[in-house]
Amino acid sequence: MSDLLVTGGAGFIGSNFIRYSLTTRPDRRIVNLDKLTYAGNLQNLKSIEDNDNYAFAKGSICDTGLLDKVLSEHHISAVVNFAAESHVDRSILGADPFVETNIKGTQALLDAARNHVVSKFIQISTDEVYGELGPTGRFTEETPIAPNSPYSASKAAADLLCRAAFRTYGLPVIITRCSNNYGPYQFPEKLIPLMIYKALRDEPLPVYGDGSNVRDWIHVLDHCKAIDCILRDGKAGEVYNIGGDSERANIDMVRLILDELGKPEDLIRFVKDRPGHDKRYAMDASKIKGELGWGPQYGLEEGIAETVAWYRDNAEWVENCISGEYLEYYERNYGGR
Repeated sequence: MSDLLVTGGAGFIGSNFIRYSLTTRPDRRIVNLDKLTYAGNLQNLKSIEDNDNYAFAKGSICDTGLLDKVLSEHHISAVVNFAAESHVDRSILGADPFVETNIKGTQALLDAARNHVVSKFIQISTDEVYGELGPTGRFTEETPIAPNSPYSASKAAADLLCRAAFRTYGLPVIITRCSNNYGPYQFPEKLIPLMIYKALRDEPLPVYGDGSNVRDWIHVLDHCKAIDCILRDGKAGEVYNIGGDSERANIDMVRLILDELGKPEDLIRFVKDRPGHDKRYAMDASKIKGELGWGPQYGLEEGIAETVAWYRDNAEWVENCISGEYLEYYERNYGGR
């Protein structure tokens, strides 16, 4: 039975990965280490919190003593690092938390993994480290890193620390870089859940600039399956791009959501663009497809319809996020443990 440390496992992608893993890999034990910042929500994992193969530890990846304790007590053999500050807008307002968690925290985790001789370390990165594309072409794993926001710069720095840990110490690190995720349990500050939330309430939908910025979209479960493939068969020292083959302009995504909800387009409000807003991202995922046999299964229209339905049916979860009531869940259910 394998023992896996998942950091940031109460967040959007991390919690989806834990639920997916415990459903499909009964031989896997998972320890979830999460600081429970504003986007870390243990309600995301309510369905599996009593699973004998799951354990939760509250804390930061910057806490070296806690890392040593968790890796020792649970005999961790592999690490998947989701822990990160991840919202570009927040990084523009203040970069310090991004430097602390994304850079210093990643180095602390790399050191702990090396000291405890883990067999694999998966660093969850982002397509944003590549910077901005023109109207044609896609990012490959050989595209030079050229981040344009404090968030993406912090993730690029973490990637370079991971590369150095592999080259200098032989730590079996693999870096994954994925395009924009969507799906259930995403904190309602990112584009898709925010637009769904506001459209359901017939509130104005704020769209940056003219909405022409293009992103490649991937359903979070397709991303989770890709990570699982890499954890099982990925080669140490490599970078794997993960993409959904679903490029859309932001305004088209908003219109797709409005169509799914039967809401009028006059809810859209164009607002002043954010500083340094990258125009286009697109991922070439041919490496993981060719070497590991992975490919996205969700079509965009199908995935958006399913996602809209989830947010419509889980209004209480969304309201708890907006109000902050989800923060009380930890104290009620874990405070005495």
